[in-house]
Order: sequence, then structure tokens, then C-alpha cells
Amino acid sequence: MATFLICHGAWSAGWAWKKMRPLLRAAGHEVFTPTYTGLGERAHQASPSVDLETHIRDILGVIEYEGLTGITLLGHSYGGMVATGVADRVPDKIKEMIYLDAFVPESGQSVTSLRTVPRPAAAPAAPGQDWLIAPNPPPPDTSPADLAWITPLRRPQPARTFTQALELRNPPPKVPRSYIYWTKESGEDPFLQFARRFKSDPKWRTYEIDASHSPNVTAPEALARLLCGIVH
Repeated sequence: MATFLICHGAWSAGWAWKKMRPLLRAAGHEVFTPTYTGLGERAHQASPSVDLETHIRDILGVIEYEGLTGITLLGHSYGGMVATGVADRVPDKIKEMIYLDAFVPESGQSVTSLRTVPRPAAAPAAPGQDWLIAPNPPPPDTSPADLAWITPLRRPQPARTFTQALELRNPPPKVPRSYIYWTKESGEDPFLQFARRFKSDPKWRTYEIDASHSPNVTAPEALARLLCGIVH
């Protein structure tokens, strides 16, 4: 049995993994899908001071208060930034790392610096709220039913979570690492750089599946099968 701890993507929250929880639990795994400060059911906590470090501390708090060890830490998209920071702080708690179409930063890098195409200046999410970044459009293969589900729940994200550089303090934990690249990308694809880099790196296992950027929404069964095959 694996203990999955999910670091979700931008503009998202624990709710976005609703389809995945029963699938992984049915396979005998334990699953934690916490929500970061300022998003999802915690949107009322959003403020200009919320940054990447805030979200790292959110996940560290779950590890501490749930008493988690032997963790399979999964970072999706922006969550790769969070997962990398978490693993740096508590390497002894991490058993395995999985990056799902995610950023894999080095110390001193941010989402902004890792984007392959600079993001245009975003309009304020609301008047007087230029510290919030409005969500990107959902992947084009998202079904009408899923669009009706996710669209009202996605929230603007505090800008400092994208601009703050990650500060790593320790060598990377020596644990198995996997990178999952979903090939139905559209528009800018900042994640291909990592899939290409790790394909020839013996420290990594890489996977490609014909789905879009949010398979936890659009292809949960395929993602669950892959994750169950990866975990040690």
C-alpha cells in the first residue's frame, strides 16, 4: 500500500482529485488531497502575501499533523514546485516522488522563470485585485459535464506563488522519481522541457500517455492504472 500525498496544480484544490480518491483507495492505497491557502474551500484565506512558501508549509502541516511517513509525493503542474520544496524540508518522510506534467525546479527558480513563453500581463481577477492571477482555460478535451463541474470551483491564484523563487536547502532525496508527460498539450507547453531532459537520465523513469494536462479530471482511470503500476 502506498500513501499518496497530492500537491495539486494552480487555480485548483483538493476537490479536483475527487475522481481519483476512490480509484486509488480501491487499489489499497491511502490518499491525501489537501488544498493550499487561498484556493478552493480556502479561497477566503487569499491575500497578497500568500506565496510558494505558504503552500509548501501547507503540505508540511499535513505531514506533521497526520503523522505521515513513507510518502509517495505527487506534484501536478504548479504542484511540482510545492512537492520539490516539501521533499527538500522533510526528505526522511519521502519514499517516492512522482511529477505529473509538472514543473521540476532547481534552487532559485520560479514558475515565472521556468515558463518557456512569458505569460502576458494578466488582467486583475477583480477590480483592485491585481495580486490575483486568473485561471488558464481548461484543457480542450474537457467534457461539457466536467466543465460544468470545475469552472465554478477554480479560483484566481495569488501572484507571488508564481513569482517567488524556490529556496532549496538540502541535496535532493535519494528516492525513486517518475515523470509523467501527457501528450495532448495545447498552446504553450512548459513541461516538455522536463520530459525530454529526464528521458535520458537514469535516475528517472518517464512515461507518456495520450491525454491532456489534467488527467485527474479527464482520464482518471488511465491515471490510476499508471500510478498503481509505478508505486513501489
